[in-house]
Amino acid sequence: MSLNDPLADALSHIKNTERVGKMECEIKPASKLIGNVLGVMQEGGYIDEFEFVEDGKAGLFKVKLRGKINNCNAIKPRFYVRAKEYEKWEKRFLPARDFGLLIVTTSKGVMAHEKAIEAGIGGQLLAFVY
Repeated sequence: MSLNDPLADALSHIKNTERVGKMECEIKPASKLIGNVLGVMQEGGYIDEFEFVEDGKAGLFKVKLRGKINNCNAIKPRFYVRAKEYEKWEKRFLPARDFGLLIVTTSKGVMAHEKAIEAGIGGQLLAFVY
């Protein structure tokens, strides 16, 4: 693990665990941002459930997988997106229209790009999953 970008490490760990066919993985270190991103992935139906486990250090997340993730990754650098520009970024990071999620951090919290479009707000791209 590089630990330069814990979010990128967490997402690549999830992706690798899915590829080998396991149904559970542990992500450490835990952070609020990773927890929020996992919440969005859960809402989108990509993971089942996750729980925070205190380990005396930064803690860790136990994540139950569904086997539905083809690819997920952090987006670097974290591009800023205006409310009307999401389609451009969907074309860049997702394989098809209405397939997958861009995960953005906005003034209203971390959410999927569809919710951000409904709310009419922009934000910074964090990750994608499909």
